[in-house]
Amino acid sequence: MQRTSFAEMHCSIGQSLERVGEWWTPLIVRDIYLGLHRFDDIAENLGISRNLLTSRFKALAADGIVERRAYQERPLRHEYHLTEAGLELVPVLMALMAWGDKWATPPGGPPVRLVHQECGQAFTPQVCCSACGEPVHVANVTALPGPGAASGPGTRVLARHSGCEPYTEP
Repeated sequence: MQRTSFAEMHCSIGQSLERVGEWWTPLIVRDIYLGLHRFDDIAENLGISRNLLTSRFKALAADGIVERRAYQERPLRHEYHLTEAGLELVPVLMALMAWGDKWATPPGGPPVRLVHQECGQAFTPQVCCSACGEPVHVANVTALPGPGAASGPGTRVLARHSGCEPYTEP
């Protein structure tokens, strides 16, 4: 099944999904974060075809989320590691995992427990305000137009409601 491209969407979520929205991508990033770095280990863990995993690694490398590092010369073999962008994606996946633990828990309960290294306690990820540190929820956040706000695919109606200038096709 061919997925829809969000490359033309004038929206940070759409642009993010263009890079990490393919179904296998969050699981590949998760596996690398959890310590699997070799192609065969990731392929086996996910049960993904080698062709598809190769394709996903090429896209993740092109998007600056994963990098290949040689670990063997003869024959040449590579490991996969998260870049800075990939590492910054991990807390997003932790938040998605917390949602899944609450609303789509696998039989037997959550399969992973997160422990904060600073205090040694198990925790549930939360999204918090970067200014005051308080948890944010739908009820205590207001979305306002940002500096890149414009009317375009994915933001046309929002822009009209917020009074932003109309988007013009390039």
